Order: sequence, then C-alpha cells, then structure tokens
Amino acid sequence: MHDEAFFNAVRAEVQAILETAPSCHDFAHTLRVLANTEKLIIMENTDTATAFAARIGALLHDIARPEELASEGRICHALSGGPKAEKLLRTLGCTDDSFITLVCNAVRRHRYRGSEKPRTEVDFLVHDGDKLDSIGATGIARACHFAGRIGAKLHNTEEEALSSEAYSREDTAYREYLVKLRHVPERMLTESGKILAEERAGYMKEFFRRMNENC
Repeated sequence: MHDEAFFNAVRAEVQAILETAPSCHDFAHTLRVLANTEKLIIMENTDTATAFAARIGALLHDIARPEELASEGRICHALSGGPKAEKLLRTLGCTDDSFITLVCNAVRRHRYRGSEKPRTEVDFLVHDGDKLDSIGATGIARACHFAGRIGAKLHNTEEEALSSEAYSREDTAYREYLVKLRHVPERMLTESGKILAEERAGYMKEFFRRMNENC
C-alpha cells in the first residue's frame, strides 16, 4: 500500500480537489510544499517510513483550503483537513490505522496560526515544508497575489498594516510580512528548515525595506 502507486493515486485526487483553487493555495503550491518536504527529508536523513508519511502529508495538507477560502477564514483548513484526508486515504484503500493517524495529524497540525501544534517528526517535516513556501521570493509573490485577490492596497505603512484586520483593504503583503512571515524562521521545527528559512528571511527583509523607501 505504501508505495509510489499509492502516492500517485493520492496526488491525482489532490490535484482534482485543488485545480480550481486560487493560485496562492493551488496544486502548484502543494507541489512546492512537497518539494520542500522532500528536500528536508534528505537533509534530515529521515527514515523511509517517516519520509513516506511526510510526503503524503505534504500532498494532503491543504485539501480543505477551498472550504476555508469560501468561508473567508471562518473554517480552519487544517482542522477540517484532517477528517477529509482520512476519508480520502481510506477511499483509496489504505487500512493502516497508524499510518493514517500520522498523516492526518500532520495535516491538522501544520498551520502557522493553528490551535494544534506539531508533535511528531512527520508533523515537523510537513510544517516546515509548508512554511518554506510562505517566505522568500515565493512567499512575497503569494502574499501579493492574495492581497490583490481580496482588493487590498499594494502597500501601506507599518501602523496601517498592524492596526488592520484580515481580509480588509489594509491586508497587504506588508501586513502579512509584519504579522506572520518575518516570524516564520523562529517557528521552524527542523534544523534544516531553520537554515533554509534564515536565507529566505533575509530576502524578505530587504524587499520590504525597499518598498518602504519607494512607497
């Protein structure tokens, strides 16, 4: 069951679920998170069983994003994603309860602002793989895309950003940086993730320094 054929079956199901999702949380994002997770697996010298669970978790981590986006954040995609991931795995024939628990817990615990915190090695790998895609050049591009989609300004001051609410006109990419992205490196859970995150954080800091000079 835990082979590449099963992996590819999960991949196809996730692609179908996310093919119409907005670009900041679409299937391309999932593939980048998967690539990040696989890079961390190599850097962390992860054992085969843990690595496979983490790869499946990376594929499934955002399957409830469509519901969260439709609710404008009232539904938590991580908490809703756990049961949805379990249903998908069982539908595809997986009967390994321990494996399902590992994967679904990683889905439930991957969110930066989530109520459930990562605990296992699988959780750490999926969490860090996802967070790496939220920072650096890709992270800035995703934040700008989201801000444009909800009708936010191009840029604003630190005071305007920090005193505003999510999904408002002041919910700019800069607000996302101030509220979340600049803090991501200190929240990384693997040693390899911390190294990769620090490099990407430096790029973001310089980018927004220049934005503040020019806007």
